[in-house]
Amino acid sequence: MAVELTTPLSEREILKLRAGDVVYLSGVIYTARDLAHMKIIKEGAPFDPRGAVIYHSGPVVRKKENFEIVSAGPTTSARMNKYLDKILDMGVKGIIGKGGMQPEPFGKYRAVYFAFTGGAGSLAAKSIRRVVEVYWLEELGIPEAVWVLDVKDFPLIVGIDAFGNSLYSNHR
Repeated sequence: MAVELTTPLSEREILKLRAGDVVYLSGVIYTARDLAHMKIIKEGAPFDPRGAVIYHSGPVVRKKENFEIVSAGPTTSARMNKYLDKILDMGVKGIIGKGGMQPEPFGKYRAVYFAFTGGAGSLAAKSIRRVVEVYWLEELGIPEAVWVLDVKDFPLIVGIDAFGNSLYSNHR
């Protein structure tokens, strides 16, 4: 059975999810890769992190009248393990990416890791209704900027639940 969630996420909603659940996520999500994580930790998030969902993605963007996301595939999340505790401690409740992360911080902070299939960036773009805002574009460039995306029915799988159960390991 699929679960429909809307951001910002509450701990009550998070605690109902289990590794392997299918989720359709709607609302606002924030892209962040390595440089954005470093800047968020050093300077603070340019958005309210409480209940937020961060997507490990460096989207392909086209500028017409407005910004348009052409493709938004996930990047490897393991690179962001070194930032995970600090990001989750800010109140972030969801991370989207590929390949998994350390499961323990998700249990500690009652947050969830959502898996999205690598190589399916155009599928992800179909769930993006619009770019709401972009932070640090001039400073970090397109792939590393924080893109604020309004999504509808973004298809995900719970890879690590709020109890630290992971599809990526036998960790329980």
